[in-house]
Amino acid sequence: MRNNRRLVPIALLALAGLLHPAILHAEEAEAPSLYKRMGGYDTLAAIFDNVAPKMAADPMFAAFFSGHATDSDIRQRQRALELLCQDSGGPCRYTGRPLKTAHGGLAISTAQWSAFLQHFGDTMAELKVGAPEQQELLAMVGKYKSDIVEKP
Repeated sequence: MRNNRRLVPIALLALAGLLHPAILHAEEAEAPSLYKRMGGYDTLAAIFDNVAPKMAADPMFAAFFSGHATDSDIRQRQRALELLCQDSGGPCRYTGRPLKTAHGGLAISTAQWSAFLQHFGDTMAELKVGAPEQQELLAMVGKYKSDIVEKP
């Protein structure tokens, strides 16, 4: 009987419409993930598919985009999308090597990292990704810097 006394006020509030449904269904009250707000996998793929040619055309990155088999390029694209999808709250699981291992020995500089971020940001703006989502995705990608950049 004692437990029922606690439920009576909640039930009355719910019946009166004064109790917000989010309190009753916490999982429904969760904010949509960055992945969902951006438009899901298709948007992430569009970003990658637009930023990669920009980087390949940039002399600063030319060495990183030459001499690869098509299969290697496809695999690299897939791993990048898995990582972005996973970290933005999507259903993907990253199956690649740790970023420090994958980029080790490439001697990527801070200037190259900054140029990449510029291309990445420009691409999101061109694709009309919302400003809050752009900032959130750039911050998410920014956490990878210490694993990728080897030279100041």
